[in-house]
Order: sequence, then C-alpha cells, then structure tokens
Amino acid sequence: MSNENKPGFWQVTKSVFSAAIGVQSNRNRELDFQSTTIWPFVLGGLIFTALFVGGLIALVNMVD
Repeated sequence: MSNENKPGFWQVTKSVFSAAIGVQSNRNRELDFQSTTIWPFVLGGLIFTALFVGGLIALVNMVD
C-alpha cells in the first residue's frame, strides 16, 4: 500500500467542511475518490458532527 493515496489532515478537513456546506470543486472531489481508505473521512465527519451539535447545544444554553 502506497502513502501517496492516503489523504492528509488538511485534505480531510477541507473535504469535511466542503461537504458540510455542500460545495466541492471537481478536482478536490476526484482527489477524495482516489484515496485508498474511507476511514479518515468518516472519522472527520463524525468529529465535525459532534462539534457542530455540541456548539449548537452550547449556543442554545447561552441564549436560554
């Protein structure tokens, strides 16, 4: 297995944020699908979702 097809931290971060707001360039999408593993993207998505929901809960509690 080659390291060149493993996504880096910033690539995964950028892809997760792009997915969250619904925009992604064709070039970045192709890079994501060339990756040999899906797990960094799944983990990044789960972390982002947990932080987003936690942030919303904190915001509602501050307003309430």
